[in-house]
Amino acid sequence: MKVLIVASKLGYQTRVLAQAAERMGLEPMLATDRCGSMDDPWLDHAFPLKFYRPEESARRAEKSVRGVEGIIAVGDKPALAAAHIARRLKLPFHPVNAVEAAGNKDLSRRKLKRAGLPVPKFFSVALNTEPEEACGRARFPCVLKPIGLSGSRGVIRANTAEEFKAAFLRIKRLLELPELLRHRDPTLNFIQVEDYIEGQEFALDGVVTNGKLRTLAICDKPEPLDGPFFEETIYTTPSRHSMKTQKALQAAIQQAVDALGLTHGPLHAEARVNAAGVWVLEVAARPIGGLCARVMRFNGGIPLEEVLLRHSLGEKVPALKLDGPAAGVMMIPIPRDGIYQDCRGVEEAARVEHIEGVEITAKPGQTFRKLPEGGSYLGFLFARAEKPETVEASLRQAHGRLEFHFATTLPVLPQK
Repeated sequence: MKVLIVASKLGYQTRVLAQAAERMGLEPMLATDRCGSMDDPWLDHAFPLKFYRPEESARRAEKSVRGVEGIIAVGDKPALAAAHIARRLKLPFHPVNAVEAAGNKDLSRRKLKRAGLPVPKFFSVALNTEPEEACGRARFPCVLKPIGLSGSRGVIRANTAEEFKAAFLRIKRLLELPELLRHRDPTLNFIQVEDYIEGQEFALDGVVTNGKLRTLAICDKPEPLDGPFFEETIYTTPSRHSMKTQKALQAAIQQAVDALGLTHGPLHAEARVNAAGVWVLEVAARPIGGLCARVMRFNGGIPLEEVLLRHSLGEKVPALKLDGPAAGVMMIPIPRDGIYQDCRGVEEAARVEHIEGVEITAKPGQTFRKLPEGGSYLGFLFARAEKPETVEASLRQAHGRLEFHFATTLPVLPQK
């Protein structure tokens, strides 16, 4: 059986999915965003896509891709391309309009509001708007965020008018970077402004079948995440919070699934819970990113990738129990802007009790930027223990033993 993996590039998450498919006896086929005129430049036999032209890519896939029985996407833009391809190839997947809504912060907010879910006051403004004009419509504290980016990239809290204007201009500079402009994404021409929501933040991962959510894991985010930036670092599961809170979280995300129209495929949702209830921040039509999925093993060792691949083929998801009793991941944050050189202390970090993996994914010579401009991590730490609190403590201790070295990047000089 052949399964199509749609991804922006041949990264580690893509490779893990392909390897899982091969272990299951499936034939993985890659479809990635690349130039179609070059003859297999990465020697991966991938079908070339253009994410800024998903309908055109889907038409070409309909003519060229044969024998595919399942489709899965890695990332937000790949999910939209996958939705178009699935519609053409008549494969089970989320509908195109649902994936578009899920990936657009303004559109998703509107749909959640119409469905009766609590949403903050929000509005969107064009990138060429004067910051003073946009600021006049805001309430403080508020959060500014690019409509079309994910992973907290470009998300900034503002408590005053001065902070608002500085944040607006900072996001504008980010969205005008060539690396983003080349995507030709019209959503990157807008900034969303929302009231800041206090509360404990959670992540939920699951699958949707015939519009019904099946929760696979609820992760706590023990960091406060109160700004000015919102860098995610630690996930632990199972949740330490009450079953009442967890059930309310699942019910709200099911409402969001209904509101967006998601029907079949993986789901990664973010929400905050406070005295006013559950506030759904986003529902992405894709699995959790990076290597974080490694935290989720089921029934004595079944990886999340296998669950998702079987679901993509239309197989019924069996009863699953997380391997435990508790697990967690740290997405290693970037301490400073610069060119990555090396990391010391990996062996010492690996010897910390309950640590089961230290993965440094940064490559020497790679340029990194901190949030809110940056969009990646230096690597991942993994731990398992009896309690989530112990997992969290082990992750922090291991991180404290790592020492990252960077060279200073040269400033970009204006052209004469």
